[in-house]
Amino acid sequence: MTLKSPRNGLVSHPRWYKDAVMYECRVRSYFDSDGDGVGDLAGLAQKLPYLQDLGITALWLLPICPSPGRDDGYDISDYFGVHPEIGTLDDFQYFIEAAHRHGLRVITELVLNHTSDAHPWFQRARRAKLGSPERDFYVWSDSAQRYKDARIIFKDFEPSNWTWDPVAQAYFWHRFFSHQPDLNFENEAVQAALLDVVDFWFGMGVDGMRLDAVPYLYEQEGTNCENLPRTHTFLKRLRAHVDAKFANRMLLAEANQWPEDAAAYFGDGDECHMNFHFPIMPRMFMAMKMEDRFPIIDIMDQTPQVHESCQWAMFLRNHDELTLEMVTDEERDYMYRVYAHEPAMRINLGIRRRLAPLVGNDRRKMELLNGLLFSLPGTPVVYYGDEIGMGDNVFLGDRNGVRTPMQWSSDRNAGFSRANPQRLILPVIIDPEYHFESLNVEAQQNNANSLLWWTKRLIALRKRHRAFGWGSIEFLAPSNPRVLAFIREYENERLLIVANLSRYMQYVELDLQRFKGMSPVELFGRTTMPMIGELPYLLTLSEHAFYWFSLKAPKQDERATLAGLYAPPVLESAGLESLCAGDERAVLEEHLPAFLTSRPWFAGQGRRLSGLTITASIPVTSAPYETHLIVVNADYTEGESESYAVPLALLTDEAAQRARANNAVLAALKTPKGEALVVDALDELEASRSIVRAILQRTRTRAGSAELWATCNIDAESVAPLGDPHALPSADYNATVHFGDKLFLKHFRRIEDGAHPDLEISRFLAVHAPGLSPRVVGSLELRTGRAAYNTLAMLQEYVPNEGTAWSLTRRELGRFYERALSQPHNASPPAVPLRGVLALAVERLPPEVDEALGAYQEQAWLLGKRTAEMHLALASVGDDPAFAPEPYSALDRRSLYQSFRNQVGRVLRTLRAELLQLPPEVQPLARNLLADERAIVERFEPLLHLTSGGLRIRCHGDFNLNQALWTGKDFVLVDFDGGNDRALSERRRKRSPLRDVASMMLSFHYAAETALLEGAVREADVPVAEPWAQVWYSWVSAIYVHGYLDTARDAAFLPSDPESLAMQLERFVLARAFRMLGWELNTPSERVAIPLRVITRMMSVPRESQLPRA
Repeated sequence: MTLKSPRNGLVSHPRWYKDAVMYECRVRSYFDSDGDGVGDLAGLAQKLPYLQDLGITALWLLPICPSPGRDDGYDISDYFGVHPEIGTLDDFQYFIEAAHRHGLRVITELVLNHTSDAHPWFQRARRAKLGSPERDFYVWSDSAQRYKDARIIFKDFEPSNWTWDPVAQAYFWHRFFSHQPDLNFENEAVQAALLDVVDFWFGMGVDGMRLDAVPYLYEQEGTNCENLPRTHTFLKRLRAHVDAKFANRMLLAEANQWPEDAAAYFGDGDECHMNFHFPIMPRMFMAMKMEDRFPIIDIMDQTPQVHESCQWAMFLRNHDELTLEMVTDEERDYMYRVYAHEPAMRINLGIRRRLAPLVGNDRRKMELLNGLLFSLPGTPVVYYGDEIGMGDNVFLGDRNGVRTPMQWSSDRNAGFSRANPQRLILPVIIDPEYHFESLNVEAQQNNANSLLWWTKRLIALRKRHRAFGWGSIEFLAPSNPRVLAFIREYENERLLIVANLSRYMQYVELDLQRFKGMSPVELFGRTTMPMIGELPYLLTLSEHAFYWFSLKAPKQDERATLAGLYAPPVLESAGLESLCAGDERAVLEEHLPAFLTSRPWFAGQGRRLSGLTITASIPVTSAPYETHLIVVNADYTEGESESYAVPLALLTDEAAQRARANNAVLAALKTPKGEALVVDALDELEASRSIVRAILQRTRTRAGSAELWATCNIDAESVAPLGDPHALPSADYNATVHFGDKLFLKHFRRIEDGAHPDLEISRFLAVHAPGLSPRVVGSLELRTGRAAYNTLAMLQEYVPNEGTAWSLTRRELGRFYERALSQPHNASPPAVPLRGVLALAVERLPPEVDEALGAYQEQAWLLGKRTAEMHLALASVGDDPAFAPEPYSALDRRSLYQSFRNQVGRVLRTLRAELLQLPPEVQPLARNLLADERAIVERFEPLLHLTSGGLRIRCHGDFNLNQALWTGKDFVLVDFDGGNDRALSERRRKRSPLRDVASMMLSFHYAAETALLEGAVREADVPVAEPWAQVWYSWVSAIYVHGYLDTARDAAFLPSDPESLAMQLERFVLARAFRMLGWELNTPSERVAIPLRVITRMMSVPRESQLPRA
């Protein structure tokens, strides 16, 4: 399209927004021209040269209309004026003309959805007659029970979307604050009035309008009142109205929705010209922290192609919280953990922090994020102050901590105002790290190496290459997940963008064969790289580096590995206390990395440690052995850091010899009192008595800000003597020791802040379902000065048993295979109907299956019954927030779908990378699965449309045959950890109880197939036994589900609709199979075929075969 000649400094182009660089500005906080402590339009006009020099082409102004100011101007009381604090209409007219002369377009706010309750329209409506046009300007009701499916957006402030108005004697509807009543778009007069507002401001010369909260314009019973078809009808009307009356104007939607819903606001190029891409924003931060490109790739893959005239608006931060609405529950918890560890940093469903504090004031991270912002498809939006790395103040109310005055100089009030500091609209930042005296525009303008100058260069570079604003995007798929690489193409221009999401140097090999013969030219320094040839193109990137290349020209390869073994050192020491907490701590920290990485319970196996520090050391007890607990923080070159609780004991007698044999020795000490060994108190069983003694004696020990806090509800004498300690097989990162037939101790090696789900649920079940799990008699916690606590250990009554349900099942499987193989040679196993487990659960067992299963039928049914009883108990209390059942919302359903989609994407990526390393006989299964990726993802899509989804409750979380003890006549459920490879907040989350059922069903699969792998039958008999394995796990799963449903059939937490129940159960089994496939790929074994076969079989079951036959 040919550009028209400049007028008033502007280039006339109907799609000017595609090349724009936008700047979001809060007028009240930008510059005060008259010394009253409030920024104003005249002050903003004075700063236009600065914005022009920065490279900005469009200025987005936060609300300027008259307002009570209870929501930063988004509570408008007059659509046709300017707030007197910031100026007049004449001032605004002057500002518009000045901005255009400087080549800047102006975008203002159009708050369509609601007004202030002080607006004359509302004051008139609340007093008007029922049913009158004036009354119907807003949404009224005699009941607050309408539109119950609509979520409450400001959950931190509002209990309901309805508020009672004593004047109108009715409830009014509001999606945001209760002082912001929603307009009634069903009323034609409302639409006409708002079109008048549009005409007024576009007539003043405004170039664009941001349509605030546009998804919520209409209400409809039975929906979540978002994205309704009538909203799009109105937007088409608005767009046609604007296009007919004004040239080169732009409408920008604020639709905080998932990509497919957000893209609908473009229509077919006949609704909004632009829309914010909310889902990509948190995922840029997430990808950088996780050091994994998947979150970005996945959400961009879900982003539909939009009309060629439309454009996404991309941003890192803005005037509101860093919103976490369009992420999964797990992703939200992760973002809170890594970016908002203090509650004051959180608000609603988001994080109220500026860019610099979010990334710890790390310049490289700020540059990386801006590099992504300016190179991904869309128009970048810079938030005022982020160009200099301004700080924030989370202790100000609402979102005001990110709306503080712009820092212009080191003068009084940061050069923002000449007023008395007490009169400022908000206080300036005086945090030492971001203090205005050192961090300001003036200082950075005088330093060519400052962030401000770097930002100016970045903007200038983007403006030189139209492919950034207009081009297509193609993501590359290098094997290194820590590197994001993509191609932007427009007309004859090709740009290669490569970003290292890791905090450490990375290398990457890129497939650039289609550009063979071209050379990448680095855009910042204009360095020409070697020509692209036939081999993968090798690049090395420093930490958090990114490169922009123009492809006009060509490179090659490199690799490395390492390993090690622990040998206990001999140390000169004053004793254990000095080594753990005194002057010798640094010596201990020097040897801990090698010791920890040699421990089988260390979760960081396969990850490279970058640092390890002892953050706390507390004496536990002096008998029978001197014992100290150290808390160790492990940092890695990739991923999150972890904390471990390691109890160390000092041995001086014959126990020292056992410790050497058990490989429990950390170091040999030469002390003034003689020689001794420092050992892991949980690897040396006698030393583990120290932990039990501390709990039984209700120990309270403080060291600095850390305190060891033991609780116990039995008399120590009642369990004396303890009996000999014996280690129990323990999965994951826990240590379990039982003492005779009285107690067993579970010590949690890896620790996180908060209540441990195993302790929490065990205590709950002891009250609400006695006998279903072992009784808790005591616990040990670590409390810190932050009011946080970590669960270190729990002490429970020992339950006499014959082993786990897994060992019982394996014994029964041996008998089953014997019976099966004793069949005549020509006898085939009965065919298993290709139907879902819910359909099989009501089928009659074939006689030969009934005979072959034997007594295990009753045991499988009983296990299903106990599972249901666990869920019924966990859902039985409604007044405890930690356990009260919760309904599924639309957001929950989307979060569930997205979680499974993320999991499938990550596992298939790993499968693709490991394909050639798999056993040859497994590779065809894997290839078929990879080819079926789209169908697999589609299999989860019905979760988005659940109508009878049941309730979310606390669950076991990692339920399998090893989590149930067999007493000889009953099952006792144990180990409510929820999966120790997950974050604590994720393990405590409420979920569908069907996930536990699905996990147990997959455990039956594993039992049947591992029995064959591990010698339950002769190798020669395996081909004959394999079809019987399918018979066994299919029917046993059905019997288990039958027992479960017989007990829990009418429970509110189960879907009431059999079709929904069958669909959910099948999806949860499929998701569990993918989780186990990921596990097997990360810990290579011959068992990788098991989840592959489960997934393949499930994908072959027709969807209509999930239900029982009528």
